[in-house]
Amino acid sequence: MIRIAKVLRLFWRTSWAAEMEYRGNFIFACLSSFGNLFGSAFSLWLFYRAGAGFPGWTVHEGAVVLGVFSIFTGVVASVLSPNLSRIVTHVQEGTLDLLLLKPLDSQLQVSLRVLSPWGVPDVVFGALVCAWGLWESQRAGGWSVVAVVPFGAGVVLLYALWFLVATTSVWFTKIYNATEVLRGLLDAGRFPMAAYPAIYRLVFTFVVPVAFLTTVPAEALLGRSTSTWMLASPAVACAAFIASRLVWRRALRSYTGASG
Repeated sequence: MIRIAKVLRLFWRTSWAAEMEYRGNFIFACLSSFGNLFGSAFSLWLFYRAGAGFPGWTVHEGAVVLGVFSIFTGVVASVLSPNLSRIVTHVQEGTLDLLLLKPLDSQLQVSLRVLSPWGVPDVVFGALVCAWGLWESQRAGGWSVVAVVPFGAGVVLLYALWFLVATTSVWFTKIYNATEVLRGLLDAGRFPMAAYPAIYRLVFTFVVPVAFLTTVPAEALLGRSTSTWMLASPAVACAAFIASRLVWRRALRSYTGASG
C-alpha cells in the first residue's frame, strides 16, 4: 500500500502540474460550476415557488441533495472522466499494452493515473450548498460520522458505473454515446427520488442505482436515513465494484494488443 501511495502521489503531482499550466481554465471552470449549480438551484426554487415541491422534502432539504450531486459531479470531473475517457485512447492506439506490462494493477492505473483540478469548484460549491441546506433546515446535527458510509459507498458506486461503461471500449472501441446516456441517467440524482413517478423511482433504485448516489447520502446528512438504506448502500457499492473487476478481467482476456 505504501508503494502504491507513492506511485499515485507521483502520478497526481505530475498531472496536476501539467493541468495548472493553463490557470485561466480554472477561472472558467469556477464560473461554469457556479453557473450550472445556480441553474439547478433556480429550477429547484421554481418547483417550490409554484407550490408543487417534492413530497416529504422541504426546499432546504432538496438543496442538500443538490449539494451532494454537485460534489459527485466534481469527483467525476476531477478523477473519473480524465482517467476513464482515456481507456478508449489506450485501446485504439495500443498504449494499453504498456500499462499491462507495468508491475502495478492495470485497473488501478487506468482509474487513478490522472488528477484534474477542474472538478474542485463543484466540490467546494456543493459542500457550501449542503452546509446551507442543513443549517436552514435546522438539521445541522445530522452531519455525523454515520454519513461517511453512504458518501463513501456513493463514490465507489459512481466509479463502478463509469468504469463498467468505459470497459466496454475494449469490445466496441467508440463508447461516446454510452457515456452520454450514463451522464443523462446520473443527472436524475440532482433532485430527491420523491420528485419522480413510482416507476422511475424503481429504475433509479434497482436498475441504475442513482438513489444511492445522492438521495441516500443526503438523508444520512439530514439524520432521516433508515438502517435498511444505510446497510444497502455499501452492499450495492461492493457488488458494483466486484462487477467492475470481473468485467475488466474478462475484457483483458479479449484484448488482442496493439498488433491485434
